[in-house]
Amino acid sequence: MNYESKISGEDVDVSTLEDGDEEARSRKPLVIAAIAVVAAILAVLAYQLFFGSGEAPPAESQAPVVTVVIPGTKDVVRTINATGTLAARREIPVGVVGEGGRVTQVYVDAGDWVKPGQIMASIDRSVQNQQVARWAALVASARADLNLAQANLDRAAALVERGFISKADIDRLTATRDSNAAQLRVNQAQLGEARARNNFLNIVAPKGGFVLERSVEVGQTVSAGSGILFRLAQNGEMELQAQLSESDLANVAVGVNTEVIPVGTDKVLTGQIWQISPMIDSQSRQGIAKIALSYDSALRPGGFASARITSGSTVASVLPESALQNDSKGAFVYIVDKDDKAVRRDVVTGPVSSAGVSISSGLNGTERVVLRAGGFLNPGETVKPALQKKEAGA
Repeated sequence: MNYESKISGEDVDVSTLEDGDEEARSRKPLVIAAIAVVAAILAVLAYQLFFGSGEAPPAESQAPVVTVVIPGTKDVVRTINATGTLAARREIPVGVVGEGGRVTQVYVDAGDWVKPGQIMASIDRSVQNQQVARWAALVASARADLNLAQANLDRAAALVERGFISKADIDRLTATRDSNAAQLRVNQAQLGEARARNNFLNIVAPKGGFVLERSVEVGQTVSAGSGILFRLAQNGEMELQAQLSESDLANVAVGVNTEVIPVGTDKVLTGQIWQISPMIDSQSRQGIAKIALSYDSALRPGGFASARITSGSTVASVLPESALQNDSKGAFVYIVDKDDKAVRRDVVTGPVSSAGVSISSGLNGTERVVLRAGGFLNPGETVKPALQKKEAGA
């Protein structure tokens, strides 16, 4: 069989064409490698075009821009926030002092004001009144006997010089007069006792103040064992029993001014610490600072209130919360040193106010502190600091 044919007017051997294809396929990897080398050369030329003849790009062009501030120092007022229970500063329980009986009238109710000695409730005294009348009659009888004995003694003394009355008779009449006088005093004492018991049947206010609670009704039978019938807040004075930690308790003192806000109201009341607990609760590790408050309708004993206690001032730097970072070692910030390197600086935070967080230690106020993006920095990293401009009036 003839495998030859004519191409372009020339005779071509088919076997020769098949050998050429194999040679082309063997050259294909070399062509690909050449293309890759050319692409690498073009990349190098482009790199040199952008960044110069073979030099690395400057570090400043790659450094991240961070906003920094020089905080300085200022007087920071230390404020302690606390909560606690409202109570009467001096609570006075009032009960039955005498022998008791049936309540005939109640004159005051919870929420009323009373004066010292004011009658708050009265108890039936019909039986006691009869006892008073009996002792009054006995006093009158004893006084009459004394008057008669004195008259007899006076007449006898006038007859002694005339010899009609002996000295012994005078002594007997004198003794009778003295006995009647003693009996009169006994009856007067018994009358006074009966009247005093009658007065104790009235339940009176031992001190002036505000009635917090009433636990008695008309017709009720009461006695010394009936318990407390009224509760008074002496002079209407209240207090907040603020719960404070050991460290906060050590930073307050008697006489410190406070602001108290009862729960459920927007009233801000002014008070003063008048007593600090000498003990710390072993379970909660807290103590109580008692804050004296004048009467206000918003103060309800048994309710809750919050307090802001001013405990002096200190000089410190103040930073916004965005500048602070926290990890297992505690609070820290990033500062930018003279070489524009990010440096970690551990700090101790203090009171928090609307201006920011005060720094108790760790900064002297002259550092350049990174305000934001501190969480994306690493110690020693080169940065480009941009000083924050102060707002007008800041």
